[in-house]
Amino acid sequence: MKHTSDLAANGRAARRRSGAVQAVTYLGLSIWAVVVLFPFYWMVLTSLKSYAAYNAEYTPSFFTLSPTLENYAEAFTAVPLGRYLLNTLIFSVLTTAAMVVVSTLAAYAFARLSFRGKDLLFGLFLSMMMIPSELVVITNFVTITNLDLRNSFPGLILPSITSVFYIYLLKESFEQVPNELYKAAKVDGTSDLKYLWKVMVPICRPTLVTITILKLIECWNSYVWPRLITDDAAYFLVSNGIQEIRENGFGRENIPAMMAAVVVISVPLILLFLAFRKKIMEGVSRGGMKG
Repeated sequence: MKHTSDLAANGRAARRRSGAVQAVTYLGLSIWAVVVLFPFYWMVLTSLKSYAAYNAEYTPSFFTLSPTLENYAEAFTAVPLGRYLLNTLIFSVLTTAAMVVVSTLAAYAFARLSFRGKDLLFGLFLSMMMIPSELVVITNFVTITNLDLRNSFPGLILPSITSVFYIYLLKESFEQVPNELYKAAKVDGTSDLKYLWKVMVPICRPTLVTITILKLIECWNSYVWPRLITDDAAYFLVSNGIQEIRENGFGRENIPAMMAAVVVISVPLILLFLAFRKKIMEGVSRGGMKG
């Protein structure tokens, strides 16, 4: 009986320790969530304050009793924010589509095709990740300028249609597909392109969805390259348009209107991530597993 009571006591103590650890974990995560989400809350809150109300605050107010949408109307009337959004959408969709096609073909070649020097070539390919991005930007700028593609969508898109990291992620995912399927398909006379489209792409869809979403986010947030290659407002993206808004739109002092423009620009990315967050996590975890 004593042994049984000791086991019961130890079980209760273990449950209490587990509950305490879980409570501390949830508390820490809650605090961290507040820290991470507070800038977004402050951005939305500021965008809902009028210019006069914002300037009348001697100390920051964490809520407002008279929210207004006038800043959002001004965001679309004072500057061509709608055109910036359309340019960014065109750039993001076309660049992502081209990158997915190029990366899929390259990853399939490295994962399934046999040719001399494949491992050496892939090693050299991965070493490109060690090259500072600033050096690549300089080379791309000279090339695009020499091709007379500045202030054009091809000039914006071409340097961004390949990604070493995404090719590597896809290659790892393709290699998890049993090689017996490939051999059986070749026995049936299936071409490599048909096998890629009919077999590999459906099986590895989570990874493809992941790199598509991540590339869309990357393109939407692109700043350095569009800033370098475009000086015509007709080709400005939202990231460059923010600077134009600050310089020639609302003015540096109209912070509420600036925050409204930032909210408009940020909402599509937030919704995109929330809609596909499970697919993104599934694709990343799949690409990191072997066997």
